[in-house]
This record gives sequence, C-alpha cells and structure tokens, in this order.
Amino acid sequence: MEKLKTVWDFFQNEILGMRWLYRLIGDAIGALGLDPESRIGGSIQFFIYDTIKIMVLLGALIFIISYIQSYFPPERTKKILGRFRGVGASCVAALLGTVTPFCSCSSIPLFIGFTSAGLPLGVTFSFLISSPMVDLGSLVLLMSIFGWKVAIIYVVLGLVIAVAGGTLIEKLHLEDQVEEFIRNAKAVDIPQEELRFKDRIKYSGEQVAATAKKVAPYVLVGVGIGAVIHNWIPEEFIVKLLGNDNPFGVVIATAAGVPMYADIFGTIPIAEALLAKGALLGVVLSFMMGVTTLSLPSMVMLKKAIKPKLLGIFIAICTIGIIITGYFFNFIQNFIV
Repeated sequence: MEKLKTVWDFFQNEILGMRWLYRLIGDAIGALGLDPESRIGGSIQFFIYDTIKIMVLLGALIFIISYIQSYFPPERTKKILGRFRGVGASCVAALLGTVTPFCSCSSIPLFIGFTSAGLPLGVTFSFLISSPMVDLGSLVLLMSIFGWKVAIIYVVLGLVIAVAGGTLIEKLHLEDQVEEFIRNAKAVDIPQEELRFKDRIKYSGEQVAATAKKVAPYVLVGVGIGAVIHNWIPEEFIVKLLGNDNPFGVVIATAAGVPMYADIFGTIPIAEALLAKGALLGVVLSFMMGVTTLSLPSMVMLKKAIKPKLLGIFIAICTIGIIITGYFFNFIQNFIV
C-alpha cells in the first residue's frame, strides 16, 4: 500500500502537477539574477509555470475528450437521449455533458438544438448544467492540484446538481417558457458518416487547436490574476475574506464568479492561488462553479432562448446547488485534503 501511495503521489505531483517544471523555472529565474522567493520573481515563476502546465494538460485532455466526443455527434446524442425518460434521461444527459469540453456559452447552441429536436426540457437542462460545470478535463485538472478525492467528489456533486436541476425543471412543466422559435423549429435528421480512425485523430487535433486558440486568452488572464493573488495580496486579507472567519465566504465567491467569463482552464490558476493563500476549499470550488456555470455572458445568451421565469429558476437551482456544494466542501476539507 505504501508503494502504491508513493507511485500515486509521484504521478499526481510530477506528471499531472508537473512540479519538476516549477523547480526548473525557479532555477532558470535564479540563474537570471531574480529571487523566486521575491514578489516579482515568484510572480514570473507562477505565471510561466501555470501557463505551460495548463496549456500542456489542456492539449492532452482536449485531444482525448474530442476523440471520445467524435463518437457522439449531435444527431447521435439526440437519439441516445431520446431512448430514456425521467430521472434516467437526466442522468444520461448529465453524463454526456462530461464529454463536451465546452464553456457555458458553447453549450447553449447544443441545448437549443436538443430542445428543438423535441427532447424533454429537463433532459436538455441536465446537459446544459453539467457540460460547463463538469467534464473529464476538470477531473484531471482538479486532481493535479487538489488531489483525487476532491476531484471525484467535485465531479459527483456537479452531476448531482445537473440531474436534480433537470429533474426539477421537468416536474415543473415549463415548456411554455422556451421561446417559440425554438419550440416550433423543425428538427432535421442528418445521417452521420461513420468516421475512420485517422478521421477521428484529425478531428481531435483540430479541436485541440481550436479550443487552445479560444481559451488561451482566458488562461493567460486567469494565470495573471492568480500570480497577483499568489504573490502580492496579503494572506491575512484572503483569510479574513474567504477563510474560516467569514461564514459568507462561499456566497461571496459564488457571486464574484458571475461577472467573469471563462471555463475551468481559466479558473484553475485563480483557485490554486486562493487556496495557497488560505481560502477555504469550498469557497474556491464555489468560485470555480460560479464562473463556469453562471457567467453573465452565458446568461445573456440563454435569455435569448428561454423566458425570464425559466431563466430565474435555472439560476436559482444552480446557485443553491453551488452554495450547498461549497459549504459541504468546507465541512469535509480537513478529512480529504
């Protein structure tokens, strides 16, 4: 068991976490005459390390996820979801959302397509919640920073929020709250050409390039914010605002994530810096969920597809789920970290 733990720690720290790269960059900065322990040197080290680490993991993860996703084009996904009903359908939709490495704005067109195809509203909302909040990429990235226990619990709770949210919306019978142009759309069933292995490899490579190009600005901004938090904001301030002394830290973090627009790749460095400064785990994860699920730009887009009543219920479900998740992680933090 001890050997297994040693192997796992090496995998988590040196392979997923790429701590060797952190040390290498620190040595390089020292060789240039900068002290990695200083604010400027530490900021440069954090920025270079996190940018490279996230982009390398991003490329590998998106390639794998896109290869899996190539087996689930929209038409096939519609057919799969159409075979299920009730809670089972919401579970399948939430799980399918995990193989779509998209931010919330990218998930909305798929949500519209599924709704236009006549899929139950609860099913489409389970997909809409899980797609940005939980994916295979988030599992690996969270594992690289917070450990496997946190990563798995985060994904499980995200799926629970997605299934519960979709099921509740289904029970409320809010179909009339979807804009008419979506409800009256004609679904076109286009035959899907079976891809060959090299076609899937090509598709995966194209997705890596397209996704990296799209998220790179958010990663750079996120890493920049993380570097400032990590090296320039006093630890006492973070602890006072987002630590044990503030019972409303989870609520503040959730609300703080709303004006931002990023996916999990852009929020990871901010979360990493906040945690290192003494923010509670639940506060950090609530911030991440708030950014990825409830960002203001995505809510503006979603408002074009659904009416205010349904939008308000969706926001309420996600907000309550995120806040409960945050306080739950705060409660169990000492047992899993």
